[in-house]
Amino acid sequence: MISLLVIAAILVCLFLGTPVFCVFAAAALWGWHMDGTSVSVVGTDLFRLSSNFVLITIPLFTFAGYLLGESNAPKRLVKFSRAFFGWMPGGLAVVSVVVCSLFTAFTGASGVTIVALGALLFPALLQDKYSENFSLGLVTTGGSLGLLFAPSVPLIVYGVITETPIFDMFIAGALPGILMVIVLSTFSVVVASRTGIERSPLRWKAMGEALWEAKWEAPLPLIVLGGIYWGVLAVSEAAAVTAFWALIVEVLIYREISFSQLKQVIRESMVMVGGILIIMAAAMASTNYFIDVDVPSMIFDFIQKFVSTKLLFLILLNLFLFGLGMLLDIFSALVVVVPLITPIAQEYGINMVHLGIIFLANMQIGYLTPPLGMGLFISSYRFDKGILRITLACLPFISMLIGSVLVITYWEGLSLFLVRAMGN
Repeated sequence: MISLLVIAAILVCLFLGTPVFCVFAAAALWGWHMDGTSVSVVGTDLFRLSSNFVLITIPLFTFAGYLLGESNAPKRLVKFSRAFFGWMPGGLAVVSVVVCSLFTAFTGASGVTIVALGALLFPALLQDKYSENFSLGLVTTGGSLGLLFAPSVPLIVYGVITETPIFDMFIAGALPGILMVIVLSTFSVVVASRTGIERSPLRWKAMGEALWEAKWEAPLPLIVLGGIYWGVLAVSEAAAVTAFWALIVEVLIYREISFSQLKQVIRESMVMVGGILIIMAAAMASTNYFIDVDVPSMIFDFIQKFVSTKLLFLILLNLFLFGLGMLLDIFSALVVVVPLITPIAQEYGINMVHLGIIFLANMQIGYLTPPLGMGLFISSYRFDKGILRITLACLPFISMLIGSVLVITYWEGLSLFLVRAMGN
């Protein structure tokens, strides 16, 4: 009876807006207490988490992303992409998808992308005669892309939780991420062709000017990702190079961020990092308790009564993750759910790298789905439009992304081809 009351109290606190990490910590402490185990075991879990050297990449990549977001890098990135790709059918729309996905890969949060790029892309799309609904849906949806591209922080967090090589996760996310970008780009081209959107003329002078303006930032993805893929840089070294490069370029070369602003950027980025780490710590404590009391095995035994094949399990997994994305932010979902579903997925023969890509692909859509899709609220605030208006504008794009997720889920080779090709 007492246990049920405690569970009910925790759930009520969660729905009343209690910080998620407090709920997770309370669940862990209550569980260990009821099990007769000293609560000092939570401290052991926290120490184990803090000793993981990969964690250093999270503040470094986050800091670099915030530096790029606070500078004029988004303007240069849009100008660069438009000069090189604006001549294509639906050129600006394609540029919007590509730019948003690349920017989100570095910032790791769709909200930052919508805020940083929305002011540039939304008016530009309207100026090119795209409809307001299409423009709203494209920018909002594009802001959720990029979580599968290195050096996305969620890829790193998944690798830390499951002890999967971060290098493998970076490689595995490339082709599925490109698939999602191609799907939305193709849809944009079709819309532009049907509505008679004019193309921007190809001007070599504009291309040269855009390339020159972005000469310090354009090589960054090639240096960092190329260094990782070619084995020149470890992931932690790539994170340090990214942060150092962004700091030198934005503060000392372009001088778009003053030293007083730099303090604010450091503070804001580390607040976000602190939020991620405290959620990870509290959630890992609670999930470790669930694992110790064999909750995954009990769930698997229950599921096995109704689910006999890997295919059916993947269908249910997609439905579950789609619903989960509506309710939890991606970091809470990663730390709470992943440790519980990985043992079950392994019983069905699902590769851990592939599972991570499935998980994050679903979470990308979760940013866009009511009732709690973060991207919807941020877009509504940024563009001063109602949630219902934003949601309806996103529906065609969400349907495209759901199709992509199904391909990613049931075509394992799409995620694992590059990993296997590189011998990992």
